[in-house]
Amino acid sequence: MATIQWFPGHMAKALRQIREQMPLVDIVFELVDARVPYSSQNPEIALAAGEKPRLLIMTKTDLADPKRLNEWLTYFKEHHQPVLALDSRQQNVSKIITAKSKEILHDKLVREATKGMKKRPIRAMSVGVPNVGKSTLLNHLVKKNVAVTGNRPGVTTGQQWLRSSNELELLDTPGVLWHKFASQKQGTMLALSGAIKDSLYAKDDVALFALNYLRHQQPDELKKRYRLTDADLDENVSDPDLLLKITEKMGFRDDYDRASERLIFDLRKGKLGAITMEIPADLNEDGVNE
Repeated sequence: MATIQWFPGHMAKALRQIREQMPLVDIVFELVDARVPYSSQNPEIALAAGEKPRLLIMTKTDLADPKRLNEWLTYFKEHHQPVLALDSRQQNVSKIITAKSKEILHDKLVREATKGMKKRPIRAMSVGVPNVGKSTLLNHLVKKNVAVTGNRPGVTTGQQWLRSSNELELLDTPGVLWHKFASQKQGTMLALSGAIKDSLYAKDDVALFALNYLRHQQPDELKKRYRLTDADLDENVSDPDLLLKITEKMGFRDDYDRASERLIFDLRKGKLGAITMEIPADLNEDGVNE
């Protein structure tokens, strides 16, 4: 499997701007994909934030496995990491995020009030990997289409301040990755989730990774979607042979690259069921997803 990596110049610039703007905000909202909630955390964001409070906001929860989602919520809470799991489109999303921010910043807000400082909006920075859903969330927070959205990485290209309410202001930032992923598995999961530009990786490699997961975790969804039989999913059938079988079922003859792309997009769109590709038990002592 070829190494997957993507850190173009505009991301290096965006990361530098995030560091420069960090002193201006009270809290960092780091959006992570609920299907890969650990691998979609950018370690550079934690370094840039330093002692600044961070709130993890798990997005795309409608596409995630509810049981595994709860496991991650428990994991983050046990590690004293403030977290919310949200459908960015829900009506009360602004109230939920504002209330959680006030809870996290309670001591700071009390100190400011005690000093007689004028009440002001909380200033938050919104960060995350590409295609994690930042623009969708921000548009619902400010109740207007101020951020361009798209189901592909690299849609947001610059920073902008947005006002959600009299209590919350947000600095939107472009999606950023980092120089080197902790493991090849992490890079593959990010590619599968849509965080990496599709032209930059071998689609059959990523599709085979997805198939290995699906045949063990979502076999019924796999059979239903591609009209497969129990024999097709027999343990003696290799993942490459299964991909060729699916290619045939799709009517693509031997064009497994085209079938790979279709399978990847089907998974992203939820057509293969609710999926969370990693669980807390996967992490080793160094916090690497093995």
